Amino acid sequence: MKRSLYRWQVGGFLFTALGGVLLHFLYDWTGQNPAVGLFSAVNESIWEHMKLLYVPLLVFSLIEAHFLSKEYPAFWCAKLWGTSAGLVTIPLLYYTYTGALGFSADWFNIFIYFLAAAVPFSLETHLLRHHLPCRNPKGAVAALLALGVLFALFTFFTPHFPLFQDPLTGTYGI
Repeated sequence: MKRSLYRWQVGGFLFTALGGVLLHFLYDWTGQNPAVGLFSAVNESIWEHMKLLYVPLLVFSLIEAHFLSKEYPAFWCAKLWGTSAGLVTIPLLYYTYTGALGFSADWFNIFIYFLAAAVPFSLETHLLRHHLPCRNPKGAVAALLALGVLFALFTFFTPHFPLFQDPLTGTYGI
C-alpha cells in the first residue's frame, strides 16, 4: 500500500514536470490556437506558469483517483492541499528572489517550476500516509475544478495585475 502510493507520487511528479514543459510550448506550436490556450501557457506571466503546473496535476489526479481514491478516503482533500501548495510555491519563490536580486534568471525559474511540481506530491504523500481527515471530498473536487475555471477564464478576461502580466511583452492573456 505505502510503496504503491510512493510509486504513484513519483510517477505523478514525472508526469507533471514533463507535461508542464510540453504545455509551455504547445500554444505556439499550434499557431496560438485559443482553444489550446485554455490549458497551456499563452505568455510568460507567473499566472500562466501556474497553469502549467495546475493542468498536469489535475489530469494526473483524475487518473490516479481511479486507482487510489478508495484506498485513501482523503485523496481529494490531499490533492487540493497539494495543488494549492504547489501553485503558491511559484509566485512566492519567484517574487521573493526577483525582489531580492532585482532580476530574473531563466535557469532559476525552471528550477522553481520543478520544485513547485515536487511540492504537491511530497505534501500529498505525507497527508495520505498520516490519514488527513477529509469531511468533504466532493467540495475538494469542486474547489480543484473551480481553479481550472479561473485559469481558463483569466486566459481571455485577464485581470491587469502583475501576476498576470507577461514580463517580456507587458501584455495580459490572449
